[in-house]
Amino acid sequence: MPLEIRELVIKASIDNDKKSGTTGSADNNSNGETRKQIINQCVEKVLEILKDRKER
Repeated sequence: MPLEIRELVIKASIDNDKKSGTTGSADNNSNGETRKQIINQCVEKVLEILKDRKER
């Protein structure tokens, strides 16, 4: 008997460590790149799940 999931809740938190005292433009750029990488990985994973669901 198939199981249908009607609601999917995803929670994430990203903490920036501002206490270190280094706030150069290179750090901000790397944080932006890291966020983009995380977002891209999440989008790819969701699309993969949707594709798998559609194939069933």
